[in-house]
Amino acid sequence: MRYFVMVAVGTTLWGCWPLVLRPTGLTGPQSALLMMAIMALPTPFVFRREAFRDRRATLALGVLSLCDAANAALYFAAVQRGPVTVAVLTHYLAPLLIALAAPWVLRERRSPRALLGAPLTLVGLALILGTPQDGADPWTALLGGASAFFFMANVLASKEAARSFSPLAINSLHAIPSGLLLLLVFGRGALPPALDVSLLYVAGGTVLCGILANSLFYSGLRHVPTATAGALTYLEPLTAALLGVLVFGEALGPLGLLGGLVVLVSGAWVASESRAPAQPAPAPTGTG
Repeated sequence: MRYFVMVAVGTTLWGCWPLVLRPTGLTGPQSALLMMAIMALPTPFVFRREAFRDRRATLALGVLSLCDAANAALYFAAVQRGPVTVAVLTHYLAPLLIALAAPWVLRERRSPRALLGAPLTLVGLALILGTPQDGADPWTALLGGASAFFFMANVLASKEAARSFSPLAINSLHAIPSGLLLLLVFGRGALPPALDVSLLYVAGGTVLCGILANSLFYSGLRHVPTATAGALTYLEPLTAALLGVLVFGEALGPLGLLGGLVVLVSGAWVASESRAPAQPAPAPTGTG
């Protein structure tokens, strides 16, 4: 169960990103570039040439680099446009995609509870969202929904990269090409306008909601079926929705509270499914 707890804590910390992003006033690409730059700092201490001999794990790390740049830029932009509940609900189409894709991409055994629990939890998130207010910005939903496809690829690629790379190595090594990709696509638009307190917000948030959260998630993911991990990631939008209510004054009525309960119960139900012990990631063979 400790691996389930690690995944759950990591995803809960992800849900705290609105506390970091809203006060800064930065755009999605600007916040994403700063996050990648800070996450890349441990690279000299985690770089191991031997790990790159596993071609399959190296390819997965490259896919993660590409997809996480898009995921971060789109999701951060959705959260900053708001409301938070709309952004996280649409972003969390991803676990539905993960539950369906994992058996095909990673050849994992199908999890009946994960396949059923994912749409049940989506219903809970819909209750949290409630009826959109008149004139709500559709771009928030579009940005969040687009990020879901890249987040799905992130989880699948991370699982494969863990064959040879440590959690901290995955977290740091992929951040360098991700940052370069953001600069290539957005150019000067990805650069923060000034060196001010917003950098401290993003730096602190990256340590807590990025490096620590990702390391916990990647460590647990090595021993947890991907579809189940996808269901547990629903703790992120639940956390973000609660922050939207408590910190940013977004409404969450009785139906929203019921939706939060559905999220928690569904996630616990999926995590408690009886299954054979997960096998650790295979040792690198040098052939990929």
